[in-house]
Amino acid sequence: MTKGYFITFEGIDGSGKTTQLELAEKFLKEKGYDVVTTREPGALEIGEKIRNILLNYNGVVSDKCEMFLFLADRAQHVETFIKPALESGKIVLCDRYTDSTIAYQGYARGQDIELLMKLNNIAIRGLLPDLTLLYDIPTEISQQRIGKEKDRMESSGIIFHEKVHQGYLTIQKENPARIKKIDGTKSIDEVFEETKKIILQLIQEKRGV
Repeated sequence: MTKGYFITFEGIDGSGKTTQLELAEKFLKEKGYDVVTTREPGALEIGEKIRNILLNYNGVVSDKCEMFLFLADRAQHVETFIKPALESGKIVLCDRYTDSTIAYQGYARGQDIELLMKLNNIAIRGLLPDLTLLYDIPTEISQQRIGKEKDRMESSGIIFHEKVHQGYLTIQKENPARIKKIDGTKSIDEVFEETKKIILQLIQEKRGV
């Protein structure tokens, strides 16, 4: 059993999840909580190198290679950063985690989802989030928010991103207790009010308040 709280932030590109994570970090620190933030891919030194390949490599990256690179980054991330932080009682806020792999590499790239789930479990050694916040926006808005300068993943096209979007919705329906869907089309302040409410509810439940 871990002592801390593990909260992940998910959504298609441009959903606003990173902004909400930053706001949550500031809010929780002001409340006196010991908070650390991280991201996938690229949380640590090895991860930064993997992230650079995944997002900026100009050559061909096979779908299976992409999948294993994400999983390698996650295995390192969990073992050397997330688990130690949780065991020391910290609140860990993570920008993307296992659900991203299922949505992007599974539903969008067409990799076997059952196999992906098994490989994910090997990488995380059973460490699932206490809470996942899914920021839901239409794919058309996602593409508008991303703009013209796109990395390798963002450049995969609207059909790919719509598959990611639908994948996330399917994952949320299958895991309603863990994954809370939030309307990401509202204002930043409105979205954060809902984000804050859900996070505080988690902390109260875990403390038995």
